[in-house]
Amino acid sequence: MTRDAPRERAYRRTLAVLTLAVALWAVVWAVLTPGFRSPDEQNHLNSVIRVAYGGGWPAPGEAHFAPVSEQAVVEAAYPADLPGRWRYRPDETQFVELTPVPANERVRITADNALPASGTSATVDQMTQHPPAYYALGAAVLHATGTVDARWDVALLALRLLDVALFAATVPLAAATARRLTGSRSAALVAAPFPMLIPQVGHILGSVNNDALVVLAGAGVTYLAARVVTGDLRWRIALAIGLVLGIGLLTKVMLVFAIPTVVLAYLLAPGPRSRPRAGPTAAARSVRGLAALALAFAVGGWWWARNWIVDGSVQPVGLPRDYSGMTRVPREEVLSDAIGRTAQAFFGNLSWLEVRLPGDLVALGSTVLVLVTLVAVALPGARRGSVAVALLPVGLAGGVVVNAIRSWSESGVLVALQGRYVFGGLTALAALVAVAVWQGCRRRERRTAVAVPAVTAVSVLAAVAGLVWAFGGMYRGPGEQVATAWERWAAWSPLGGAAIVAVLVVAGIGMVAAVVVAVRWAVFAASGSAAGRRTVV
Repeated sequence: MTRDAPRERAYRRTLAVLTLAVALWAVVWAVLTPGFRSPDEQNHLNSVIRVAYGGGWPAPGEAHFAPVSEQAVVEAAYPADLPGRWRYRPDETQFVELTPVPANERVRITADNALPASGTSATVDQMTQHPPAYYALGAAVLHATGTVDARWDVALLALRLLDVALFAATVPLAAATARRLTGSRSAALVAAPFPMLIPQVGHILGSVNNDALVVLAGAGVTYLAARVVTGDLRWRIALAIGLVLGIGLLTKVMLVFAIPTVVLAYLLAPGPRSRPRAGPTAAARSVRGLAALALAFAVGGWWWARNWIVDGSVQPVGLPRDYSGMTRVPREEVLSDAIGRTAQAFFGNLSWLEVRLPGDLVALGSTVLVLVTLVAVALPGARRGSVAVALLPVGLAGGVVVNAIRSWSESGVLVALQGRYVFGGLTALAALVAVAVWQGCRRRERRTAVAVPAVTAVSVLAAVAGLVWAFGGMYRGPGEQVATAWERWAAWSPLGGAAIVAVLVVAGIGMVAAVVVAVRWAVFAASGSAAGRRTVV
């Protein structure tokens, strides 16, 4: 046993608890959010059910809602206005004024209602504009959990928990990325609780959507790219990058923005000129990078090439957008509006972008992320790796804004400004924050260890505050008592009040445990440093 083994065990225990806390936070979001109150959630559920019942993957624009999905939308009271909507509309149905269908009377999924009969539904399910990887996984989960013939709200919760599991797997990947870039276990632990700072992350990744698999694939590519740029040029890493990136591309087109990260990682990796014994020549590194991209194309990139050949566009339109009634944006306001709305939707724009986090908090969060990214890429120590991984979130954010502006040039309105599209770079952002904290602590392990409980405590407080804000925005009408909002939540939920309490208690314990283990890590790291100094003396 090496002298470093106790420290490694302590690190793994701490990371495990932090990962569990993030997962439990996302579980609360999965239980908290009313059915179909995240973008396109009913479409995602409909597509999973169709695959589960052998309905295949129709061409874009040719998939329709099944009877069970249409009935579920009615029972979920969509699109009644939530009480926290950014602007009150007195002429619209209010969610708080409706009585939920009793749980035991909600429609169940059956072979008779799971697939649309010809000509029975005019509602188009546009999800077939994407590849089917996520939906095949979701269908497998419904079968494995016995919820393929459950009530719609139970099946929805099962798929939400699938997304939570996919999301939770990104936490150790973020920690591993930060550790690879800095060589610091404490920096890795700083990265772990980062997602809890952003309410929209819990909301989206605690709902049913294909973004969860994109986020996990983005996390995998980010970690593997960090290995490459820090000198791990083995063929197995190149093949792993190709496989993970390919799975991402077989889920959603957003992972195309990970390609520059892979390319730059191989370009910046240490070679014979920078360190004589570091690794292969530039040509050999290029071959590995090209092999990774070729494998990614073979696994998932072919889908988009096929679209171009068959349909004449990379991503065919699954549902033509209706621009009537949308506000035209003046030319001089387009760029600032596009950036501002993307930032808003990244940090907190719940439901269908209608319950909005206060703008001051969005501005503060955006400023902090920009500053930490600049620190990470500008200061020596982890500069190469930071530049490589930063390309993914920067590219995703830029892609969202540029695509919206391109659409504006044709229609005069700004659409598709979804901050969730940037979540594929969430692991990279967590690593950049960790690098910046490590730099601020002068790249010293003991000082960085002290930052771990501070970052964890702030993350937990932000997590709780975000959930409280969301609870009010979704369930508490103007002037109502908290108890009334609680009863409404329990009535709409597939779980009921007692089960919700159990979830909240377990999540609360997990968050407290996260702070406790973070403090213990700081104490352990400090004592270990002191012991090391005494040994040297």
